Amino acid sequence: MLRPSFVPPPEIRRLRDLTRYRVDLVNAATAEKNRAEKLLEDACVKLSSVASKLFSLSGRDMMRALIAGERDPKVLAQLARSRIRGKIAQLEEAFIGQFSDHHGFLLGKMLARVEAIEADIAEVEARIEEQIAPFAAAVERLCEIPGIGPATAHIILAEIGLDMSRFPTAAHLASWASFTPTVKESAGKKKGKNSTGHGNPYLARALGEAAVGAAKTRTFLGERYRRIARRRGAKKAIVAVGRSILVIVWHLLSDPEARYHDLGADFYDNRLNPERKKRNHVQQLEALGYTVTLTPIPTAA
Repeated sequence: MLRPSFVPPPEIRRLRDLTRYRVDLVNAATAEKNRAEKLLEDACVKLSSVASKLFSLSGRDMMRALIAGERDPKVLAQLARSRIRGKIAQLEEAFIGQFSDHHGFLLGKMLARVEAIEADIAEVEARIEEQIAPFAAAVERLCEIPGIGPATAHIILAEIGLDMSRFPTAAHLASWASFTPTVKESAGKKKGKNSTGHGNPYLARALGEAAVGAAKTRTFLGERYRRIARRRGAKKAIVAVGRSILVIVWHLLSDPEARYHDLGADFYDNRLNPERKKRNHVQQLEALGYTVTLTPIPTAA
């Protein structure tokens, strides 16, 4: 008998529809923002070279002024807010271009489209919060994993559900998600592309973003990413850490009482150097107020 396909319950399917649509809307907004930036570059307006975020409050005010017909670089630069006001001189130079009414018409459509999509995203996110409420405890435990925030936790739960009995082991879940690269080797020669396959693109994206986020932390997952990236490159490190995160998720969802415990960024060093591990343990005990006395174990005569 073939094992039945994984079909999540209705409430998870509804959540999946919402989280996937949110991802699609974010992609659409990003594409529209890129078009707007390209349009400004075509008009020789280098606003994105000065402002780190083109669609910040300051950037939007400046673009609205351009759309309304303002062309004076000094007037446009004075619309800057907060820290970007320290770059008034650079902003004035950035607005010396060839922005025409044609560019203004297109930019107006793009800006309106971005704001409409952002309004849709806000409504979808509010709906997601309603649908995820019964699973708040699971979301809280997943957010303890480095690199995972509420939005990522929502996507993971929507894609794999909460019932881990569908996956007998964590390896089964990783294989289903195509986060288990195959290695074909014969006579010392590796064959194939070592690809993980297509898998679930929404889950893969969430795990990849979580892996990149974990890489910036001083945790076990962060150190694991850095060690693999140094030897094998960033792409393989993302897949490896993403798989580790998925294994952790499986254990957390399999046992409602389980909590994430970080092994620490020094896990590998301690494993390779037991004496260093002993010293670190002694220091931790002394920091808690304990007095530690090391007594050598007597050797047999």
